[in-house]
Amino acid sequence: MMVTVIGRGHGGTRAMSHTLSASGFFMGAEINGSGDLIPAEDMYEACRVMSKYVIHTGGLNWDFSKLHEMPIDPEFIRLVESYLASVLSDESDNKGWKLPETTLVYPWIVRMFPDIFYIDWTRDPRDSILGGHMTDNLSDFGVPWDRTDDLRLSRAVSWKYQREIVKSTPKPKHWIEVRFEDFVLNQHATLKRI
Repeated sequence: MMVTVIGRGHGGTRAMSHTLSASGFFMGAEINGSGDLIPAEDMYEACRVMSKYVIHTGGLNWDFSKLHEMPIDPEFIRLVESYLASVLSDESDNKGWKLPETTLVYPWIVRMFPDIFYIDWTRDPRDSILGGHMTDNLSDFGVPWDRTDDLRLSRAVSWKYQREIVKSTPKPKHWIEVRFEDFVLNQHATLKRI
């Protein structure tokens, strides 16, 4: 079984990554304190490759339709396979990865890996945007948007963008949405559902 955890950084995704690791999942050859598979530069660059095909239609609206129809850019595939090399080559029965930036490329990850398990981790944006994250400035990943100098607003726009790109993507066959708040308040039942 292979699994990935998607969701905005500072949304509690590390709790799921650490839970998977403690449950015997191989989460990559090198993992940081947040449970992210590192180094992540190839995945960051893959984000920039895919974002070229996202169309910003103004405000909080984007057209992701091209991502679901066009051939996946070969450079994207090369970068993702390079980033995931330790996971893809590992022979463990249970393995996966967690990196919040995976959410930025979710449509093509689903197309590359249609049979893996996806844990879509969400958190109330009023909590999530209190902490800064690398994805706060979408321009760093080539995503078109109406830039702002308001830090909290840029975090909120990033949160919205990530929710919209996930919503626009046809659900893979193994997908579950988990709310961080449910994990905290009713951990036993939430883990049982997962």
